[in-house]
Amino acid sequence: MNGYDSKTLASPTLLYLEDLVVGQRFTSGIIEVEKDRMVSFAAEFDPQPFHLSDDLAKGTLFLGLAASGWHTGALTMRLLVDGGLPFAGGLVGANAEIQWPRPTRPGDVLHVDTEILDITASKSHPERGSVTVRCETRNQRNEAVQILKIRLIVPRRPA
Repeated sequence: MNGYDSKTLASPTLLYLEDLVVGQRFTSGIIEVEKDRMVSFAAEFDPQPFHLSDDLAKGTLFLGLAASGWHTGALTMRLLVDGGLPFAGGLVGANAEIQWPRPTRPGDVLHVDTEILDITASKSHPERGSVTVRCETRNQRNEAVQILKIRLIVPRRPA
Protein backbone atom coordinates (compact mmCIF):
# COMPACT_ATOMS: atom_id res chain seq x y z
CA MET A 1 0.00 0.00 0.00
CA ASN A 2 1.38 3.42 -0.90
CA GLY A 3 1.37 5.31 2.38
CA TYR A 4 -0.03 8.51 0.92
CA ASP A 5 -2.78 7.18 -1.30
CA SER A 6 -5.71 6.86 1.04
CA LYS A 7 -8.25 4.22 0.18
CA THR A 8 -11.85 5.31 -0.17
CA LEU A 9 -14.83 3.27 -1.28
CA ALA A 10 -16.39 5.83 -3.59
CA SER A 11 -16.15 9.44 -4.62
CA PRO A 12 -18.32 11.32 -2.16
CA THR A 13 -20.95 13.87 -3.10
CA LEU A 14 -19.92 17.29 -1.86
CA LEU A 15 -22.11 18.56 0.96
CA TYR A 16 -23.30 22.10 1.66
CA LEU A 17 -24.40 23.63 4.95
CA GLU A 18 -28.06 22.66 4.29
CA ASP A 19 -27.08 18.99 3.88
CA LEU A 20 -25.56 18.69 7.35
CA VAL A 21 -27.12 17.77 10.70
CA VAL A 22 -25.73 17.65 14.22
CA GLY A 23 -24.71 14.10 15.04
CA GLN A 24 -23.96 13.22 11.41
CA ARG A 25 -20.86 11.00 11.11
CA PHE A 26 -18.24 10.41 8.46
CA THR A 27 -15.45 7.85 8.16
CA SER A 28 -12.42 8.34 5.94
CA GLY A 29 -10.44 5.85 3.94
CA ILE A 30 -7.17 4.54 5.36
CA ILE A 31 -3.53 5.51 5.11
CA GLU A 32 -0.41 3.63 6.24
CA VAL A 33 2.33 5.49 8.09
CA GLU A 34 5.62 4.74 6.34
CA LYS A 35 8.75 4.99 8.50
CA ASP A 36 10.95 6.63 5.87
CA ARG A 37 8.36 9.33 5.12
CA MET A 38 7.70 9.83 8.83
CA VAL A 39 11.41 10.40 9.53
CA SER A 40 11.78 12.60 6.44
CA PHE A 41 8.88 14.81 7.58
CA ALA A 42 10.42 15.11 11.05
CA ALA A 43 13.88 15.88 9.67
CA GLU A 44 12.43 18.82 7.76
CA PHE A 45 9.76 20.14 10.13
CA ASP A 46 10.16 18.70 13.67
CA PRO A 47 13.74 17.41 14.08
CA GLN A 48 13.54 16.02 17.58
CA PRO A 49 15.38 12.78 18.43
CA PHE A 50 12.22 10.75 19.19
CA HIS A 51 10.95 11.48 15.65
CA LEU A 52 14.25 10.73 13.88
CA SER A 53 15.86 7.59 15.30
CA ASP A 54 14.73 4.30 16.83
CA ASP A 55 17.81 4.24 19.05
CA LEU A 56 17.51 7.83 20.27
CA ALA A 57 13.75 7.45 20.85
CA LYS A 58 14.06 4.42 23.15
CA GLY A 59 15.13 6.48 26.15
CA THR A 60 12.41 9.12 25.76
CA LEU A 61 8.85 9.53 26.97
CA PHE A 62 7.73 7.75 23.76
CA LEU A 63 9.85 4.61 24.38
CA GLY A 64 10.37 4.28 20.64
CA LEU A 65 10.12 6.08 17.34
CA ALA A 66 7.01 8.28 17.13
CA ALA A 67 5.66 10.46 14.35
CA SER A 68 5.59 14.19 14.87
CA GLY A 69 2.11 15.29 15.90
CA TRP A 70 2.24 17.65 12.92
CA HIS A 71 2.83 14.67 10.64
CA THR A 72 -0.20 12.94 12.14
CA GLY A 73 -2.10 16.18 11.54
CA ALA A 74 -0.96 16.28 7.91
CA LEU A 75 -2.04 12.65 7.38
CA THR A 76 -5.39 13.47 8.98
CA MET A 77 -5.85 16.37 6.59
CA ARG A 78 -5.05 14.11 3.64
CA LEU A 79 -7.67 11.59 4.76
CA LEU A 80 -10.29 14.30 5.26
CA VAL A 81 -9.61 15.95 1.89
CA ASP A 82 -9.67 12.58 0.10
CA GLY A 83 -13.30 12.08 1.06
CA GLY A 84 -13.39 11.74 4.82
CA LEU A 85 -15.17 15.07 5.17
CA PRO A 86 -16.77 15.92 1.81
CA PHE A 87 -17.66 19.59 2.33
CA ALA A 88 -18.20 21.80 -0.69
CA GLY A 89 -15.72 24.66 -0.83
CA GLY A 90 -12.94 22.60 0.77
CA LEU A 91 -11.93 22.37 4.40
CA VAL A 92 -11.40 25.92 5.59
CA GLY A 93 -10.67 26.14 9.29
CA ALA A 94 -11.58 29.05 11.55
CA ASN A 95 -10.16 27.68 14.83
CA ALA A 96 -9.14 24.36 16.33
CA GLU A 97 -8.10 22.41 19.42
CA ILE A 98 -5.82 19.40 19.01
CA GLN A 99 -4.71 16.53 21.25
CA TRP A 100 -2.35 13.62 20.69
CA PRO A 101 -3.36 11.01 23.31
CA ARG A 102 -0.85 8.39 22.07
CA PRO A 103 1.94 8.33 19.52
CA THR A 104 1.58 7.42 15.88
CA ARG A 105 4.10 4.68 15.03
CA PRO A 106 5.67 3.44 11.80
CA GLY A 107 3.34 0.92 10.18
CA ASP A 108 0.20 2.27 11.80
CA VAL A 109 -2.83 2.27 9.51
CA LEU A 110 -4.90 5.36 10.20
CA HIS A 111 -8.45 6.42 9.49
CA VAL A 112 -10.53 9.37 10.70
CA ASP A 113 -13.96 9.19 12.32
CA THR A 114 -15.74 12.57 12.33
CA GLU A 115 -18.92 13.78 14.02
CA ILE A 116 -20.72 17.09 13.49
CA LEU A 117 -21.13 18.84 16.85
CA ASP A 118 -22.63 22.20 15.89
CA ILE A 119 -23.94 24.07 12.84
CA THR A 120 -24.33 27.84 12.77
CA ALA A 121 -25.57 29.92 9.84
CA SER A 122 -23.66 33.18 9.47
CA LYS A 123 -25.67 36.34 10.06
CA SER A 124 -23.14 38.62 8.37
CA HIS A 125 -22.34 36.27 5.44
CA PRO A 126 -25.58 34.61 4.31
CA GLU A 127 -23.72 32.55 1.70
CA ARG A 128 -22.01 30.44 4.38
CA GLY A 129 -21.99 29.17 7.92
CA SER A 130 -19.73 27.35 10.33
CA VAL A 131 -19.68 23.71 11.33
CA THR A 132 -17.87 22.40 14.39
CA VAL A 133 -16.64 18.82 14.07
CA ARG A 134 -14.71 16.36 16.21
CA CYS A 135 -12.26 14.29 14.18
CA GLU A 136 -10.66 11.27 15.82
CA THR A 137 -7.70 9.83 13.95
CA ARG A 138 -7.47 6.17 14.91
CA ASN A 139 -4.92 3.44 14.29
CA GLN A 140 -5.50 -0.18 13.27
CA ARG A 141 -6.31 -1.06 16.91
CA ASN A 142 -8.98 1.68 16.90
CA GLU A 143 -6.93 3.72 19.41
CA ALA A 144 -7.13 7.50 19.04
CA VAL A 145 -3.75 8.99 18.06
CA GLN A 146 -5.17 12.47 17.44
CA ILE A 147 -8.35 14.26 18.47
CA LEU A 148 -9.16 17.43 16.59
CA LYS A 149 -12.07 19.73 17.36
CA ILE A 150 -12.32 22.27 14.58
CA ARG A 151 -14.72 24.92 13.36
CA LEU A 152 -14.93 24.95 9.57
CA ILE A 153 -16.43 27.49 7.19
CA VAL A 154 -18.95 25.73 4.92
CA PRO A 155 -20.80 27.34 2.00
CA ARG A 156 -24.56 27.27 1.52
CA ARG A 157 -25.89 25.63 -1.61
CA PRO A 158 -25.83 28.14 -4.51
CA ALA A 159 -29.25 29.38 -5.66
